[in-house]
Amino acid sequence: MDVQVRGGDSLWSYSNTFNVPLPLIINSNPTINPSMLSIGQTIQIPGYRLQRYTILQGDTFYKIATRNRISIDGLFLVNPGVNPKELQIGQTVNIPKRITTTIINPRQNYDFKMLTADLEVLGQLYPFMRRRTIGHSVMGKDLIEIQIGNGDKIVHWNGAFHAYEWITTSVIMEFINTYLLALTNNETIRGRFMFPFYDQVTLSIVPMVDPDGVELVLNGPPDGSYGEEALQINGGSTDFSGWKANIRGVDLNNQFPANWEIEAERKPKQPAPRDFPGYAPLTEPESVAMAELAGELNFEKMLAFHTQGEVIYWGFENLEPPRAREIVNEFSRVSGYEPIRYVDSFAGYKDWFVQDFREPGFTVELGQGINPLPITQFDEIYQKTLGIFLASMYI
Repeated sequence: MDVQVRGGDSLWSYSNTFNVPLPLIINSNPTINPSMLSIGQTIQIPGYRLQRYTILQGDTFYKIATRNRISIDGLFLVNPGVNPKELQIGQTVNIPKRITTTIINPRQNYDFKMLTADLEVLGQLYPFMRRRTIGHSVMGKDLIEIQIGNGDKIVHWNGAFHAYEWITTSVIMEFINTYLLALTNNETIRGRFMFPFYDQVTLSIVPMVDPDGVELVLNGPPDGSYGEEALQINGGSTDFSGWKANIRGVDLNNQFPANWEIEAERKPKQPAPRDFPGYAPLTEPESVAMAELAGELNFEKMLAFHTQGEVIYWGFENLEPPRAREIVNEFSRVSGYEPIRYVDSFAGYKDWFVQDFREPGFTVELGQGINPLPITQFDEIYQKTLGIFLASMYI
């Protein structure tokens, strides 16, 4: 929601008027100098949208404000050309409406188009959520990273490294919306106020690492050479529900130089719906973008969300730091998931992250069953994962 600066206004006064934490307003207006506001400048207020209201007989700004539980000054701010002493029946005015419920619906087959549309909506309502493109998929789709928070501690999450694990993107997006809502409304999640996390932690999130693969699984092969190649790799079948790889048949989570040679020796030797590690490490643009992001941001910890099994893999070649055990035990406590230190699998993002950065890295396997997990599992998965999301910020 936009307001126009008046004489004597400050971002602090807007914070009081709309009951939104001041840092969220400051971060929603990154090009504005808070100490040098100019009359007529446009300021974005996060967590609000405008609603039109038609004046009825007997209405006053005081009555409208009281009825809608907003301040009179808030009404003045969003109605700069209205004289409150001369309201006319049938006249329309703006009312600042606080957003108090989640606004996206990830409880559905969640593809790249839905992701980008939802991120656009969330970005408009919560402009302190930063978005950027960190690379592009094989087919040129944006690989989107979002960041929330101001803290020095950078915690990274990612989802949909594997195409048929798209439900991980849905779960991440549900938390993002819930977190943004709690921040702007000064509310708790599971009894914890969220704003201290905003000051202490910067969340780095890539909700969908393999957008081409997700689209393939949910919507079928695209027109053109990539679709034809995928059909050939899939043995001519139009059923891509078991497709794990990117559009070129490379398993993105087997692409990292952490004992990659071991995986290459025992996995498929050519593009396949799953498990082909590529002809060399880091050949795919999606994998390269994720490696470069880790190198740029120096994550304090990293969580890669996959499906399925309700387990958390947390070690690699005895290179994980001692505190990783404490962290995974807390993840286990809040979720019920089983921690597993070592597994006979290599070349994953978690493996490479632990190896190269010696920081805690985790592969979190959500849900149980056969991939792709049905969306009917969403609520159960989300409730168990919610504790892990929160714990990754406080431990």
